[in-house]
Amino acid sequence: MSLYESALRNVIWPAYEGGLRRRDTPRHMRRYESDQWLSRERIEALQFERLQALLEWCYREVPYYRERWTALGIAPRDIRSLVDFAQLPVLTKADIRNHADDLKATSLKSGLGYKATGGSTGEPLRFGFTRESNDRRVAVMWRGYGWAGSRMGRRTLFLWGGPVGNPSASHQLKDRLYNAVFARKLLNSFQMTETNLAEYADAIDAYRPEVIVSYVGPLVRLAEWLLANNRRVASPASIIGAAEALHPFQREIIERAFGAPAFNTYGCREFMLIASECEHRDGLHVNADHLVVETLDANGQPIHQGSGEIAITDLFNYGMPFIRYINGDMATRASAKPCPCGRGLPMLASVDGRKLDAIRTPAGHVLPGEFFPHMLKDVPGLTRFQLVQRRLDRLDLSIVRGEAFNDQSLDYIRHEVAKVLGSSAELHCHFVDDIPLTRSGKLRVTVSELTS
Repeated sequence: MSLYESALRNVIWPAYEGGLRRRDTPRHMRRYESDQWLSRERIEALQFERLQALLEWCYREVPYYRERWTALGIAPRDIRSLVDFAQLPVLTKADIRNHADDLKATSLKSGLGYKATGGSTGEPLRFGFTRESNDRRVAVMWRGYGWAGSRMGRRTLFLWGGPVGNPSASHQLKDRLYNAVFARKLLNSFQMTETNLAEYADAIDAYRPEVIVSYVGPLVRLAEWLLANNRRVASPASIIGAAEALHPFQREIIERAFGAPAFNTYGCREFMLIASECEHRDGLHVNADHLVVETLDANGQPIHQGSGEIAITDLFNYGMPFIRYINGDMATRASAKPCPCGRGLPMLASVDGRKLDAIRTPAGHVLPGEFFPHMLKDVPGLTRFQLVQRRLDRLDLSIVRGEAFNDQSLDYIRHEVAKVLGSSAELHCHFVDDIPLTRSGKLRVTVSELTS
């Protein structure tokens, strides 16, 4: 750690954040840094203690939960374990839109801050949060990113979505000062095209970051260009993929192009960082001292094997609590085997994409979004792809092919899909020159457009 990094983390930032702005983020950071080394059993006990306190609060202060739980004959004193907790109803985006005011704690609603999700499903969501919960989220983010080497004050390049609208001059000045103090540089991924990728490579060479943090889609696109053009850039110490799942085939492309290890993270706007990889990169540690993360089967029951729908509870957002919130993502839990790093935080084996992008067929097959990236990773010459389902009995696979792609590559794809789906759905392959990113700068590799 450099002298500046040490001074920023231990003197400058605590004085600014804790003294000038009167935020508790530095204190929360110290506590989270310590708690990660507790045993798994102690973390589980701490998590449940915090959960019980939140449930008691919701019953007293949040009309939505009090009315709904009372109607079901459930009181917080009945919740004595996570098995009991799983009997509480889940919270959906529709519930939040229809009951937003009743989801706010009566005594805290006047002091809430607000954010909105990006609306990748076409329906943005506005939610409230307390100052403490936001301070804690920032602390948890620094902890998780720190496992990948992203320390405060370390030269970091963000390949990220740029500002929208017309930010004021004072806002732009504030951003420039913040980025200078924290040794950050932003490259706007929204402006990336096939014709300006060399400019992004030049910017990386000019800045020489120690860490790159990026949306996965734009980073993969840049990595493919670097490899295709035999272009080398200044290698960072580590790369962090954020805002979307990092599939194994994408990790391999990124690491080959940049000559640095790539780390997977999982988060969403409603909670910020949910889970992230440590130095061993064999699964993602869940921030279980800050959240409760469940995986549910098709009937809404908790499962510990296979891919399940994620339900999340924020243990510290007392202003507008989300209890067992379904955010539309899928994940697979890891075994209970402890990680060699020694942290007691439980793990996810993988984040499997959005539930809406699971592939279904008339025969009843349900394939998680991860299936096609996993199956296609070994196809020679396949540069980029996107699987889209618009009808139950048809799948459309768009393929950007390289020189090594041939008839055998296509036969392999058809054979592997037929092994899983049989004749219940037709696979149509299309060769394309490019696959565009979404408006938010991401690459969706599996897309379901089925409405029901």
